[in-house]
Amino acid sequence: MSKRVLVAMSGGVDSSVAAFLLKEQGYEVIGAHMKLWDYVDVGGDIYKDGRCCTLDSITDCRMVCDAIDAPFYVMNFSSHFRETVINDFVSEYRAGRTPNPCVRCNKDVKWSAFLDKARQLGCDYLATGHYSYVEKHRSGRWTIRKGVDDSRDQSYVLWGLSQDALAMTLMPLGGMKKTEVRELAARYNLRTAAKAESREICFVADNDYRRFLTEWEAKRERRFEPGDIIHSDGRVLGQHQGTAFYTLGQRRGLGIAHPTPLYVKEIDPDTNRVVVGDDAELYATDFDVTGVNWMGVDMPDQPVHALVKIRYLHEPKMAEVSPIDYRSVHIQFDQPQRAITPGQSAVFYDNDVILGGGIIDSVDNPNSLNDL
Repeated sequence: MSKRVLVAMSGGVDSSVAAFLLKEQGYEVIGAHMKLWDYVDVGGDIYKDGRCCTLDSITDCRMVCDAIDAPFYVMNFSSHFRETVINDFVSEYRAGRTPNPCVRCNKDVKWSAFLDKARQLGCDYLATGHYSYVEKHRSGRWTIRKGVDDSRDQSYVLWGLSQDALAMTLMPLGGMKKTEVRELAARYNLRTAAKAESREICFVADNDYRRFLTEWEAKRERRFEPGDIIHSDGRVLGQHQGTAFYTLGQRRGLGIAHPTPLYVKEIDPDTNRVVVGDDAELYATDFDVTGVNWMGVDMPDQPVHALVKIRYLHEPKMAEVSPIDYRSVHIQFDQPQRAITPGQSAVFYDNDVILGGGIIDSVDNPNSLNDL
């Protein structure tokens, strides 16, 4: 009897080809699109957007499933997504942090609520179009390994998955290049073969997160308060319209004049200040990580040297990862890294295999605004 797999379909070419390949491999494929948000809630320009959760995307999913003779469902997770992902996104920015909502969505929606649906449908597996592998590490634990396409590798946003979830997960695109995926989709006339992709935040439909935050909070009769932009030497240089509208390392859009380039160095919502300084002031080596999920190994009983990645486009660098307890670690890079940002993920690798990951909580900065 064929194994049954529920394929998470966004309406893009990657998940379409994942469903196609699994069907070709003999699986009983069921396609499903997760309805996560509505334009009436998140705003943006519906006419310029082509990402998930639109009627066009749902239609594309349905037509691909028709082409491979697979049943198709639309599953509404919008309330759950709002409570677990969007509310966290807003509260993190209010707290002066910069979240990655894909990490939260993967852990608490795709491999939680959606996985529950897979079990209810009697599925043996859940599958996605991520460019990564699921495999057993030499430790005997399930883990994620980077895909062969370095330009599309998505392992960084998958560190939060549990062992039970990984044991039920298939990622058929791990060994493929994006060009190969498109060529395969075109060869078999899949509707999504030439569809443009989006790497932006799915529910920020116009890619303007400041507009999104402002409107989201205004609907709830909340707003962001203006405050001071100060230099790291203590001088007030100008005014900001809300600490949530700034990220570490930001240079453009500060609205201040200065003879040398200045960058956002620290964000302090408690004092409602944004601190700017020279580029050299953005570098640090030490920081703490919380909410750690040990994936490829159980928590080590001593510090380990590993490659650590601190943002999606960051090239991993060597660091010492020292467990504090099972859910937190202290990390010290061998060399200073730029703009280590609270709220972002830190993922630790053994070459191309995830050992674990967590959320950057605090950074040891020798020139903190608290010293001003």
